Amino acid sequence: MNNPLADRCYSRQLGGWKRSASLTSRVKERGQWDSKMEFILTVAGAIIGLGNIWRFPYLCYKNGGGAFFIPYILYLVTCGIPLFILETALGQYTSQGGITCWRKICPLFEGLGYAAQVITIYGCMTYIVILAWAFHYLFSSFTVDLPWANCNNDWNTVLFLFHQTRGHCSKKYNLCPHVQMQTVIHFILVTKCFAVSTFSPHRRRVLRISDGIESLGGIRWELALCLLLSWAICYFCIWKGVRSTGKAACFTATFPYVMLLVLFVRGVTLPGAIDGIFYYMYPNATRLVWMDAGTQVFFSYAICLGYLTSLGSYNKYNNNCYKDSFYLCLLNSGTSFLSGFAIFSILGYMAGEQGVDISMVAESGPGLVFIVYPQAVSLLPCPQFWAVCFFTMIILLGLDSQFVGLESLMTSVTDVYPNVLRKGHRRELLLLLICCCCCLVGLIMVTEGGLYIIQLFDHYVCSGATLLLLSICQSFSIGWIYGAERFCDNIEDMIGYRPSSLVKYCWLYITPTMCTGTFVFSLLKYSPLKFNNIYVYPWWAYGLGWFLAMSSLSLIPLTMVYKLYRGQGTFWHVSQMTFPGSGLGCNRGWDVTCHPLQVKDYTTCNCNNLLLPAQPC
Repeated sequence: MNNPLADRCYSRQLGGWKRSASLTSRVKERGQWDSKMEFILTVAGAIIGLGNIWRFPYLCYKNGGGAFFIPYILYLVTCGIPLFILETALGQYTSQGGITCWRKICPLFEGLGYAAQVITIYGCMTYIVILAWAFHYLFSSFTVDLPWANCNNDWNTVLFLFHQTRGHCSKKYNLCPHVQMQTVIHFILVTKCFAVSTFSPHRRRVLRISDGIESLGGIRWELALCLLLSWAICYFCIWKGVRSTGKAACFTATFPYVMLLVLFVRGVTLPGAIDGIFYYMYPNATRLVWMDAGTQVFFSYAICLGYLTSLGSYNKYNNNCYKDSFYLCLLNSGTSFLSGFAIFSILGYMAGEQGVDISMVAESGPGLVFIVYPQAVSLLPCPQFWAVCFFTMIILLGLDSQFVGLESLMTSVTDVYPNVLRKGHRRELLLLLICCCCCLVGLIMVTEGGLYIIQLFDHYVCSGATLLLLSICQSFSIGWIYGAERFCDNIEDMIGYRPSSLVKYCWLYITPTMCTGTFVFSLLKYSPLKFNNIYVYPWWAYGLGWFLAMSSLSLIPLTMVYKLYRGQGTFWHVSQMTFPGSGLGCNRGWDVTCHPLQVKDYTTCNCNNLLLPAQPC
């Protein structure tokens, strides 16, 4: 018996099969991963970075050792993994980058993609400066005597003395037994005249840090050349698109593990290593800060930056992105856990050699990488070798995160203008333009006051409340607007089975609740940003920070207003901007629900997985 609605659905399905041929050619033009391993290694390179080395171990020690794993795992299960799966599956299902994926799924929330790309640009301009520092230290390691291993340099002060010569230096300068010194990150009360010469080269020779953001000073040309080198390497790693990115990640994502394993084995065999590991793991619930656990999960999983969506968009449609996401999350957290042993075992040795408590040498962030750890490796036999190993690992960890961010940005922009940027060498020229512009802006951050600028970008844009708000909007748009049940259907369409109900309920309830609670708590605990917990920024610097934050977040409501203003027709037609656009479901030849033999209720038609009344079909 003929049914007109069924005929329309069947014709629509045939049209979808015809369009699938053009889709295939478009995918070939767009590119795909040569192998699943390239996808795994590239994502691993994106999410496993400097935060695993310099942030997680210190937070674990600071927040009660083993007790820190309780809130960390809770945030990981309720926020980190569900959002990781959401973004990866979103990219794979739509085969689109971080902007156009929202145009396909929920056009009204396309601003989420624009906001994420703005944050990505800011992050690329900021964190590549750390690579410049690392290159500078790497080149300085190829010397007979490490520059930070003695106090015989013209840029040393009498306060920065190496422990092996502390007796001579103390006698020479008649130092008192209690010296208070300032590092880049914290004030440390030193109870013995031992070496903290590492601060001297980092501040006085490498950074030459000024007295405040008002005094930017001149450009540090040594760092500027290292910055140029970093941008050049990033450009040539991704200039040919996903294929060159995947090949580069095969090295940059694996070699740091070799270095980390070498440092781990060397660290745990040192005297005093067990004391450092004890401090790292000893549970103390009284020091537990749940906020730190939540921010660490968002910081280390590259959530809401568009990375995962863009990288997932190059997968084959039936790739098991659900299982891949679990493996990658396990790898990320496992790397953080292992790096804690490698770092704190050597810090335990360092504390024992200098006769101080480990709390005197434990640092977080750049203070650990460029102050404490260089001094620790200088205490080892053949310190040049260990310094080269360490800074090579730091460079590769930062490098793959950097060029994956650039690849994500290029993917998103290219998918917005495919007919323009996929012709000739236009993509390569656009990438070159972006790299040159970011490098020029980055020169501000290698001035004598550049560290103040970096902290503004890091605090207001690249972490904290900004990512929490994007997470809330992202969970709401998929869980409630597009529909968590529908998205589970899409994942089942790709991999053959539905994701866990826990993941669905996280998208609907748990993740937005946890993110909202963390965001509100951060507002209640808000205090103005201070550099080194001492220097108070001027009012205009705080205004600049909030402007940077709003320059990304404001794109979400502005895009909504623009789309509603441009919408034509009745309210019913305008409301369709909350539903998926064309090009999903049937046109892949996977959605069997459109086939007339499978349509059981012809009063509805979900040819594009719209689950709308029959009128749209």
